[in-house]
Amino acid sequence: MLDQLEATDEWDVIIAGGGATGLGSALDAASRGYKTLLLERFDFAKGTSSRATKLVHGGVRYLAQGNIKLVMEALRERGLLLKNAPHLTRIQPFVLPAYGWWQKMYYGVGLKIYDFMSGKLSIGETRLLSKKTTSGNLPALQQQNLSGGILYYDGQFDDARLALNLAQTAVEHGATVLNYMEVVDLHKEKGFVKGVLAEDSLTGKEYLLKAKAVINATGVFTDDILQMDNEQQEELVSPSQGIHLVVDKKFFPGDHAMMIPKTDDGRVLFAVPWHNEVIIGTTDTPVEEASFEPHALESEIEFIFRNVNRYLTSDITRKDIKSVFAGLRPLVKAPGQKNTAMMPRDHTILVSKSKLVTITGGKWTTYRKMAKDAVDNALFTAKLPRKPCITETLKLHGWTIHKNEQDPLHYYGADEAAIKQLSGENNEWKELIHPEYPYIKAQVIWAVRNEMAMTVEDVLARRIRLLFLDARAAVSAAQPTAMLMAGELKKDETWIQQQVESFRETARGYMI
Repeated sequence: MLDQLEATDEWDVIIAGGGATGLGSALDAASRGYKTLLLERFDFAKGTSSRATKLVHGGVRYLAQGNIKLVMEALRERGLLLKNAPHLTRIQPFVLPAYGWWQKMYYGVGLKIYDFMSGKLSIGETRLLSKKTTSGNLPALQQQNLSGGILYYDGQFDDARLALNLAQTAVEHGATVLNYMEVVDLHKEKGFVKGVLAEDSLTGKEYLLKAKAVINATGVFTDDILQMDNEQQEELVSPSQGIHLVVDKKFFPGDHAMMIPKTDDGRVLFAVPWHNEVIIGTTDTPVEEASFEPHALESEIEFIFRNVNRYLTSDITRKDIKSVFAGLRPLVKAPGQKNTAMMPRDHTILVSKSKLVTITGGKWTTYRKMAKDAVDNALFTAKLPRKPCITETLKLHGWTIHKNEQDPLHYYGADEAAIKQLSGENNEWKELIHPEYPYIKAQVIWAVRNEMAMTVEDVLARRIRLLFLDARAAVSAAQPTAMLMAGELKKDETWIQQQVESFRETARGYMI
């Protein structure tokens, strides 16, 4: 990738930001045939894009708010993503428990409409459940006053793995994508943005990179790039924090997820099976300043405990939490609206006088549509010849319909066989990196050789998801992971110890 950077005098499109929207834009532009470069300050999906609720969904709550357009768009994109990345996505049954017949009818009608809106891309029929069936699907549910439930279907996915597959697919279509390459300034000619000044975070080397169009897709850090363009630019983004708690599956036995329809702040709460654990979330807390490694607030943790435990037969306590992670939503400021829970989730595109194209807002599910809109605007602004978008039916890297979810390597899709072959080259690589989790050492080697993993955190947080599933287990896996990486990257003992200590520091933020 660095060689391609050195060899290219001018790009058609440079994208700042390696999260869902930036990577989607890189794939969109490259698959249309444009010379495309993506630069990410840290690692791909390091920020918000690895910290989602892991749902590919239309957004039941947005329907209740009356945002029909967003729900229709997201339901359509949900259907496309399930087809384009079947190795990383799955259809997840949800049960919404009802305590009172009127609740059952009210939510039942709403979820029937939600299903109806997905049209030909519907993934399962919504239906009303008896009390007995509801209890069978959610064995840990509080029975008192339970009148039944509503069964509906949504999509589920692995967010950081999808981001990585987007990067790989973009590269397969000719894009150059680089993590640990920070955009430190915009390059202008006659008042127009004509490229960026970037710095390699690992070596300190600087690059002047020219382009016909520049897209700012930096999520909660959107305003940093906008202010490089114009110091007087008003802030566009209002960051909102959402946290998730991860607990053992014993608290939610069975395969069904649960949706709690109403919480203290009017949001919904989900408990979703994921990688043999359960994720509970999320919150909606306004934050003053965006952080690269946000931490859960005590009030948010208590909020989730308070709301979820009302519905369970056994209370979840602090000692039961295996990991807690926080992400920041890049919500677009709404005039007069201070409550981030009520701010729109639609995406916004801003084209500056300097022809910088900025895209922000939105949600993971609609990343493809956001990318298309961003690239269309960039092409128009730069007067590049128009070529049609092809991502609607584009299969993503790893695509396979032969998926065995019992195999811990299934989410690699078509790469699974190559990882198994790699593990056969060295008996040590067949060993687990932690005795309680199914990750093998060959996955670390694979991440370095084929997935641009540069740090222990890249591997344990995003190439495999151990940090998000069990922070303490991830800490104990840090040393063997660092040693394996050092062998591949030709690093010394000092690097190993620095990596282990740095990872331990990061992992503390994932522990209660």
